[in-house]
Amino acid sequence: MKKLAVFTIIAAAVCMMAACGGKSEKVPFDNGDSAEVANADPTIYGVCADGTAMNTLQLITDTGDTLSLDISTAQENNQVFGGMHVGDRMAVVPDAEKQSALIVINQATLLGNWVMPNPLDGSDEVGISIKEGGIAEGIEQSSIVYKTWRLTRGKLEIVLMREGGSEEDEYYQYDIVKLGADSLVYKDGDETFEYSRQKPKEEYGKEVQLEDSQNEFFM
Repeated sequence: MKKLAVFTIIAAAVCMMAACGGKSEKVPFDNGDSAEVANADPTIYGVCADGTAMNTLQLITDTGDTLSLDISTAQENNQVFGGMHVGDRMAVVPDAEKQSALIVINQATLLGNWVMPNPLDGSDEVGISIKEGGIAEGIEQSSIVYKTWRLTRGKLEIVLMREGGSEEDEYYQYDIVKLGADSLVYKDGDETFEYSRQKPKEEYGKEVQLEDSQNEFFM
């Protein structure tokens, strides 16, 4: 009996050490079937419906339910990111009763190319492209290979690999600080990343020529 007890204690200790590792387990990006991760992550995924109002988010969930969530708490804590637009895909962290939203993230607003001045010399723009289906790609970054992204527990998780390093996937979870039409800011305990939405190349230095009819409209 003593040997069995000692073995049980050792096995439990090994499990605890594995669970306390710094990297999170890789979980597939939410592709519309959030039932797979329902037990691990309370986030509700769905589409913003036309019953949405100033303090209420009406959400048609991936499981077909229609929820009306009070977002007052999220608003008071500045935890509504990306706005609420009918038809946009949303990720919501609710309270235990699923009556109120604690964090609201507009996934449609999050999609796109996000850039910042190169921190080394500021001469070029570098950044990350956040695409549908959980795909992430680097923008003008040769040393970092972005792979996937997802929203979990109100945080942005990014998976990447560093060229010339161990060639192992690295998992990072960031708190979203700001998300708007043209700005994205997220941070971890050590660093804050501030991005702007990348403009199409043809927009740089391009003057918009209005037709005569348009000129007349704005007069």
